[in-house]
Amino acid sequence: MGVGTVAVYSDADRGALHVLHADEAYRLGPAPAAESYLRGDLILEIARRAGADAVHPGYGFLSENAEFAEACAGAGVVFVGPPASAMRVLGSKTRARQAADAAGMPRVPGSVTGLADVAEAQRVAADIGYPVMLKAAAGGGGKGMRAVAKAEELGTAFAAASSEAERSFGSGEVYLEKLIERPRHIEIQLMADGYGNCVYLGERECSVQRRHQKVIEEAPSAVVSEDLRRRMGEAAVRLALSAGYVNAGTVEFLVAGLEKPGEENFYFLEMNTRLQVEHPVTEMVTGLDLVHLQLRVAMGEPLPIAQEDVKLRGHAIECRIYAEDPENNFFPSPGLITRLVQPGGPGIREDCAVFAGWRVPLDYDPMLSKLVAFAPTREVAIDRMLRALEEYVIGGIKTNIGLFRRILTDADFRGARIDTGYLERLLGTGPAVVEGIVPEDVVALAAAIFVASAKQETVVVADATAESRWAEAGRREGLRL
Repeated sequence: MGVGTVAVYSDADRGALHVLHADEAYRLGPAPAAESYLRGDLILEIARRAGADAVHPGYGFLSENAEFAEACAGAGVVFVGPPASAMRVLGSKTRARQAADAAGMPRVPGSVTGLADVAEAQRVAADIGYPVMLKAAAGGGGKGMRAVAKAEELGTAFAAASSEAERSFGSGEVYLEKLIERPRHIEIQLMADGYGNCVYLGERECSVQRRHQKVIEEAPSAVVSEDLRRRMGEAAVRLALSAGYVNAGTVEFLVAGLEKPGEENFYFLEMNTRLQVEHPVTEMVTGLDLVHLQLRVAMGEPLPIAQEDVKLRGHAIECRIYAEDPENNFFPSPGLITRLVQPGGPGIREDCAVFAGWRVPLDYDPMLSKLVAFAPTREVAIDRMLRALEEYVIGGIKTNIGLFRRILTDADFRGARIDTGYLERLLGTGPAVVEGIVPEDVVALAAAIFVASAKQETVVVADATAESRWAEAGRREGLRL
């Protein structure tokens, strides 16, 4: 688009890809987000020094912070997102629930204001009945969320949710709602301009979650009918227009009764007043570049599309690749990436944030990349994703690539028999991961044997436990140990 880019970074991200690719890069501060990425004053000072016209807030940190959006306007810098007034209504999960009530949208029962203390939380929970869910009012992404099964657990959960919300979003405000068991998590992507135009760009299925964090996203949902898509989309548009919303946003719903056509019920959950991590799957099935549209709208242009122009084609699946160990309770796996082999081929897209030689820090969310597979049908998209996962090698650290092989080969997932509790149930039935065709250590051994053969040397395997497994794998691969 011919737009120059200015990166900001913390000390932990000095060598990150966004820093290397930007036209200019400026240091914000130390690694802790409170001293760097949450410092809106420092970001605006850098924008002034760099002569930047706009700030794109990304996915997290200040992306749903109305005060920062307002500060941008005050500094004469365009905030690539909704106006602060709309964000105050919809970016706050509690005020969004009030707006949903005013718009006549069904919502999950619970509080519509932030909870003052544990005593108030106990009163609300007793009124709607357990189990309940505590949620951060100022953010999303699974941060500041705690499920509570009984009254005795509420005090500890309240403190933990509030503390995590404060660290992640700069606000410890939490609210409480009824925990609806075994729903599907369906969200509607919106795009609105400053002239009163708003369109919905289909839905995304986000039901495969772990600890309320999305793991796999799909577009479209395999079970949403045209009629349900229209009803949810129109409800989402009404809510956005009622708040004077502009730019990209997502309205999230819990949906029940999908196994009985005509008896589906959807409940407003929250609105994300920003671009979502999973936006690529919507781009693949609509053919629209959402960031391009965001920037055009921020420049003051009207939307180039009307609702009748939005057509969905094919199916897209996204896997969030994380630096974590699925076999060790998904513990973060920071460290040096020693080797990176990225997949490609028909229908494969990878939005990647790392490279060989990059040291993954402990300071932030450990997402490494978003791997997307697109195909004419869901079945082919799954098979393409499995093929891409076999090609994907990230050496030096643990990742969740094997988890996706486990999910995508599961009969319930392939049959679209999923809900928000699906992954927890799956993990309770066996190993968290499925190994690839050729484990990385076998690849390393094959390379060692090749080099040793060329030099007429002997390969010595010091790990006796691994020796038999390597020997067996070597025989499969036509190698001799």
